[in-house]
Amino acid sequence: MIDQDSRYMALALALGWRGLGRVAPWPSVGCVIVRSGRIVGRGTSNKAALQHAEIQALEQAGDAAKGATVYVTLEPCSHQGTTPPCADALIKAGVGRVISAMEDPNPQVAGQGIKRLQDAGIAVETGLMAAEASEHHAGFLKVQNVGLPLVTLKLASSFDGRIATASGESRWITGPVARRRVHAMRAMHDAVLVGGGTARKDNPSLTVRGLGVGHRPVRVVWSRRLDVPVDGALAASARDNPVWICHGKDAEKSDIAAWRTTGAELIESGVGKGGQLDPMETLKAMASKGVTRVFCEGGGTLAASLLAADLVDRVAGFTAGVAIGAEGQPNLGAMGIDALSDAPRFALKSVEKIGNDVLHIWHRTD
Repeated sequence: MIDQDSRYMALALALGWRGLGRVAPWPSVGCVIVRSGRIVGRGTSNKAALQHAEIQALEQAGDAAKGATVYVTLEPCSHQGTTPPCADALIKAGVGRVISAMEDPNPQVAGQGIKRLQDAGIAVETGLMAAEASEHHAGFLKVQNVGLPLVTLKLASSFDGRIATASGESRWITGPVARRRVHAMRAMHDAVLVGGGTARKDNPSLTVRGLGVGHRPVRVVWSRRLDVPVDGALAASARDNPVWICHGKDAEKSDIAAWRTTGAELIESGVGKGGQLDPMETLKAMASKGVTRVFCEGGGTLAASLLAADLVDRVAGFTAGVAIGAEGQPNLGAMGIDALSDAPRFALKSVEKIGNDVLHIWHRTD
């Protein structure tokens, strides 16, 4: 049977999930304050209101926070950033105990929040449900540790691994329930990424639709030559929903100027193997601009380059019960793999029936 501390930390983690995709570059933290067995405050990171989860929970709790236990999914901050230190707010409120799922690797915190609480006489425990918290904060942690965002690659194909017929017909291989799940996945990421070929061929909008949420992840296109038409859906909506175009140094100045007039942001990047944008450099540029979680929706060349560079952390594979055959288009471009031992491998984490399709989630094996 789950103990009370774990029960409240699980609730804090559930609260934190609500902010994923909405608060970057902040971590999406959840906080629950409990006094005498009663929840008196709850909070989730809210970047729009410039409030950390602890501050929201303290405001709800009011005087009831005195002597209470605080459950928080990440170490309370100890530095002055866009908001005052949460550790100081907890001390001022007179809480009696703080249980943190994990320490914050940010050098501006890194144990200092815990020390400040302890120096004030507050009992602090760290490590409860740490594995679950690490998974929850994976994007934030990866940026802090290696300067790269978490990358989830979405693949949707027939059960023989094809994304289109030989003629290029691809809509729709998966059904409406699976497509709705994709929108939910977009909503939990800071950026939705496609390659230039996909942007030209499919003219996608890459927005979150049909869920009743107002979240607008950054739409990102990687196109070395910037040969993406400016009369498509992305350009038409760039002033309402942010668009970034990552391009190489050889992009035409006229194309750069044309995209800037749409309101899109242009990011220049180096070129790597195969004449494509250097995936490491380009992802680092996105991380430097505040992106912690990327949802890549292809196409096959971009997906293959990310996999070949060992930059994919999660794979979300949607498989439809349809067969297209060898003449169909594969869901991955060439990767130059001769030996199976060189192929990137992932560990299966879950399998779920989604309408008439199957969703399988895989995590990289380190």
